[in-house]
Amino acid sequence: MSDHADIAIIGGTGVYDPGLLKNKKEIKIHTPYGAPSDFITIGNYARKRIAFIPRHGKGHQIPPHKINARANIWALRHLGVTRILAPSAVGSMKMQLKPGHMAISDQFVDFTKSRQYSFYDGSEVYHVSTADPFCKELRNFAIKSAKSLKLKVHNKATYVCIEGPRFSTRAESRFFKDYVKADIIGMTVVPECVLAREAEICYLSIATITDYDVWADKPVSTKEVLETIQKNVKNTRKLLSELISKIPLQRKRCECGKALENAKL
Repeated sequence: MSDHADIAIIGGTGVYDPGLLKNKKEIKIHTPYGAPSDFITIGNYARKRIAFIPRHGKGHQIPPHKINARANIWALRHLGVTRILAPSAVGSMKMQLKPGHMAISDQFVDFTKSRQYSFYDGSEVYHVSTADPFCKELRNFAIKSAKSLKLKVHNKATYVCIEGPRFSTRAESRFFKDYVKADIIGMTVVPECVLAREAEICYLSIATITDYDVWADKPVSTKEVLETIQKNVKNTRKLLSELISKIPLQRKRCECGKALENAKL
């Protein structure tokens, strides 16, 4: 296949162009699930073929509950992608996870309501394991890379995913903090990471913290949030650059590529 990629970046809020790729071109892919979020950009970096797609489309035109995650993941698998790096903006549920910090998620709790969660909702039924929903190998690479860059990174975080596009009420936020025991809150990791597992693609969530969620009763202005997002984008690009250069082409230390084994009924 002439249009091939080894690693994909799904850009979150503020990351509409990774600013890394050389010899890049845009391609349009048709999928059985409709159109992906946008054209996919393919280019070279660190002797690897990289695919990039903005999760919300260029200019942030797609709200989180309308993202066609099945089309996005199918398109990346069609290109031969075996690893997905997925930055996203999140709110903090704990005082020690401060705006400007990063968190490498290791778990999620799903509170979404109306999304398409599986490729297998017809004649074939697979029950894939999401006990550890994020690739362990990629998480290790990301943590080491972030520390080498002296970024403020948290090695573990439980990501509570809500439907959106509205933010939580104060009661919901306190519930997620005190009873769910979530560390961060966002709107996009589910079903994206679940579909990647079904596609047997390694998936890494890179959560960049923009503000404290409403449990904290700490009003944050839009100006402050935008300033934090811009700072986070710079750090995200640094991390992606370092991470891509370290990731080997062959997968040897994770089981993501065997997710469908023994999963079919």
